Amino acid sequence: MLRAIYPGSFDPVTFGHIDIIRRSASMVDELIVGVLNNNAKIPLFSVEERVRMLEKVLKDMPNVKCIPFEGLLVDFAHETGARMVIRGLRAITDFEYELQMAQTNHKLRPDVETVFLTTSLEYSYLSSTTVKEVAAFGGDISQFVPEYVADRIKEKMKQKGECKS
Repeated sequence: MLRAIYPGSFDPVTFGHIDIIRRSASMVDELIVGVLNNNAKIPLFSVEERVRMLEKVLKDMPNVKCIPFEGLLVDFAHETGARMVIRGLRAITDFEYELQMAQTNHKLRPDVETVFLTTSLEYSYLSSTTVKEVAAFGGDISQFVPEYVADRIKEKMKQKGECKS
Protein backbone atom coordinates (compact mmCIF):
# COMPACT_ATOMS: atom_id res chain seq x y z
CA MET A 1 0.00 0.00 0.00
CA LEU A 2 1.38 3.38 -1.00
CA ARG A 3 0.66 5.97 1.68
CA ALA A 4 1.59 9.64 1.24
CA ILE A 5 1.34 12.81 3.29
CA TYR A 6 0.32 16.21 2.02
CA PRO A 7 1.34 18.51 4.89
CA GLY A 8 0.37 22.10 5.53
CA SER A 9 -1.20 24.52 7.93
CA PHE A 10 -4.39 24.87 5.84
CA ASP A 11 -5.36 28.07 7.64
CA PRO A 12 -7.71 28.10 5.75
CA VAL A 13 -7.90 25.33 3.15
CA THR A 14 -8.20 26.83 -0.36
CA PHE A 15 -9.26 25.53 -3.76
CA GLY A 16 -5.53 25.30 -4.55
CA HIS A 17 -5.00 22.90 -1.64
CA ILE A 18 -8.05 20.87 -2.65
CA ASP A 19 -6.75 20.60 -6.22
CA ILE A 20 -3.41 19.18 -5.00
CA ILE A 21 -5.24 16.83 -2.60
CA ARG A 22 -7.52 15.48 -5.36
CA ARG A 23 -4.64 14.93 -7.74
CA SER A 24 -2.48 13.34 -5.02
CA ALA A 25 -5.27 11.07 -3.80
CA SER A 26 -5.61 9.64 -7.30
CA MET A 27 -1.92 8.59 -7.29
CA VAL A 28 -1.77 6.77 -3.95
CA ASP A 29 -3.73 4.20 -1.99
CA GLU A 30 -4.03 6.47 1.03
CA LEU A 31 -3.37 10.18 1.40
CA ILE A 32 -2.90 11.71 4.82
CA VAL A 33 -3.52 15.43 4.94
CA GLY A 34 -1.19 16.38 7.77
CA VAL A 35 -2.46 19.50 9.51
CA LEU A 36 0.51 21.24 11.07
CA ASN A 37 0.24 22.79 14.48
CA ASN A 38 2.95 25.40 13.95
CA ASN A 39 3.74 27.26 17.17
CA ALA A 40 5.71 29.88 15.22
CA LYS A 41 2.50 31.21 13.61
CA ILE A 42 -0.68 32.55 15.12
CA PRO A 43 -3.40 30.82 13.10
CA LEU A 44 -6.91 32.09 12.50
CA PHE A 45 -8.29 28.61 13.27
CA SER A 46 -7.24 26.04 15.85
CA VAL A 47 -5.77 22.82 14.50
CA GLU A 48 -8.99 21.01 15.48
CA GLU A 49 -11.09 23.52 13.53
CA ARG A 50 -8.84 23.15 10.48
CA VAL A 51 -9.11 19.35 10.63
CA ARG A 52 -12.93 19.58 10.85
CA MET A 53 -13.08 21.96 7.88
CA LEU A 54 -10.86 19.69 5.81
CA GLU A 55 -12.90 16.62 6.70
CA LYS A 56 -16.07 18.44 5.64
CA VAL A 57 -14.76 19.62 2.25
CA LEU A 58 -12.94 16.35 1.49
CA LYS A 59 -15.74 13.98 2.53
CA ASP A 60 -16.15 12.68 -1.03
CA MET A 61 -12.58 11.29 -1.06
CA PRO A 62 -12.61 7.96 0.81
CA ASN A 63 -8.84 7.40 0.65
CA VAL A 64 -8.04 10.74 2.35
CA LYS A 65 -7.55 11.11 6.12
CA CYS A 66 -6.94 14.38 7.96
CA ILE A 67 -4.58 14.11 10.92
CA PRO A 68 -3.06 16.90 13.04
CA PHE A 69 0.65 16.80 13.82
CA GLU A 70 3.48 18.83 15.25
CA GLY A 71 7.20 18.38 15.13
CA LEU A 72 9.24 17.06 12.24
CA LEU A 73 7.37 16.01 9.12
CA VAL A 74 9.64 13.01 8.58
CA ASP A 75 8.89 11.76 12.10
CA PHE A 76 5.16 12.07 11.34
CA ALA A 77 5.72 10.18 8.08
CA HIS A 78 7.54 7.42 9.95
CA GLU A 79 4.79 7.20 12.61
CA THR A 80 2.06 6.89 9.97
CA GLY A 81 3.95 4.57 7.66
CA ALA A 82 3.98 7.09 4.81
CA ARG A 83 6.80 6.70 2.31
CA MET A 84 6.04 9.82 0.31
CA VAL A 85 5.57 13.52 1.02
CA ILE A 86 3.69 15.57 -1.56
CA ARG A 87 4.33 19.29 -1.87
CA GLY A 88 2.67 21.81 -4.17
CA LEU A 89 4.70 24.38 -6.05
CA ARG A 90 3.20 27.70 -7.18
CA ALA A 91 6.32 29.51 -8.34
CA ILE A 92 10.10 29.25 -8.54
CA THR A 93 10.37 30.88 -5.11
CA ASP A 94 8.42 27.95 -3.64
CA PHE A 95 10.83 25.54 -5.32
CA GLU A 96 13.93 26.95 -3.63
CA TYR A 97 12.46 26.55 -0.15
CA GLU A 98 10.79 23.20 -0.88
CA LEU A 99 13.96 21.72 -2.41
CA GLN A 100 15.95 22.64 0.68
CA MET A 101 13.29 21.06 2.93
CA ALA A 102 13.11 17.92 0.76
CA GLN A 103 16.87 17.49 0.89
CA THR A 104 16.94 17.99 4.67
CA ASN A 105 14.09 15.51 5.12
CA HIS A 106 15.90 12.98 2.93
CA LYS A 107 19.03 13.30 5.09
CA LEU A 108 16.94 12.70 8.22
CA ARG A 109 14.89 9.82 6.75
CA PRO A 110 16.22 8.45 3.44
CA ASP A 111 13.21 6.13 3.13
CA VAL A 112 10.79 9.09 2.74
CA GLU A 113 10.67 10.61 -0.74
CA THR A 114 9.32 14.05 -1.63
CA VAL A 115 7.25 14.50 -4.78
CA PHE A 116 6.45 17.95 -6.15
CA LEU A 117 3.21 18.77 -7.96
CA THR A 118 2.88 22.05 -9.76
CA THR A 119 -0.22 23.98 -8.86
CA SER A 120 -2.91 24.12 -11.52
CA LEU A 121 -2.65 27.41 -13.38
CA GLU A 122 -5.97 28.76 -12.11
CA TYR A 123 -4.69 28.53 -8.50
CA SER A 124 -1.06 29.57 -8.97
CA TYR A 125 -1.58 32.97 -7.29
CA LEU A 126 -3.63 31.64 -4.36
CA SER A 127 -2.49 31.41 -0.74
CA SER A 128 -4.21 31.14 2.63
CA THR A 129 -2.64 34.46 3.60
CA THR A 130 -4.22 36.17 0.58
CA VAL A 131 -7.62 34.66 1.43
CA LYS A 132 -7.44 35.95 5.02
CA GLU A 133 -6.36 39.40 3.86
CA VAL A 134 -9.18 39.71 1.32
CA ALA A 135 -11.70 38.47 3.91
CA ALA A 136 -10.43 40.91 6.55
CA PHE A 137 -11.22 43.80 4.20
CA GLY A 138 -14.68 42.45 3.39
CA GLY A 139 -13.79 41.12 -0.06
CA ASP A 140 -15.50 38.23 -1.80
CA ILE A 141 -13.54 35.01 -1.11
CA SER A 142 -16.03 32.62 -2.75
CA GLN A 143 -13.72 32.08 -5.71
CA PHE A 144 -10.85 31.04 -3.39
CA VAL A 145 -12.43 28.66 -0.86
CA PRO A 146 -15.49 26.39 -0.59
CA GLU A 147 -18.66 28.08 0.71
CA TYR A 148 -18.45 26.20 4.01
CA VAL A 149 -14.91 27.50 4.59
CA ALA A 150 -15.86 31.05 3.56
CA ASP A 151 -18.67 31.01 6.13
CA ARG A 152 -16.29 29.79 8.88
CA ILE A 153 -13.76 32.51 7.99
CA LYS A 154 -16.39 35.25 8.21
CA GLU A 155 -17.65 33.91 11.55
CA LYS A 156 -14.15 33.64 12.99
CA MET A 157 -13.11 37.11 11.86
CA LYS A 158 -16.26 38.64 13.34
CA GLN A 159 -15.54 36.86 16.65
CA LYS A 160 -12.00 38.21 16.64
CA GLY A 161 -13.05 41.65 15.44
CA GLU A 162 -10.87 41.40 12.34
CA CYS A 163 -13.52 41.72 9.64
CA LYS A 164 -14.28 45.13 8.07
CA SER A 165 -17.76 44.15 6.82
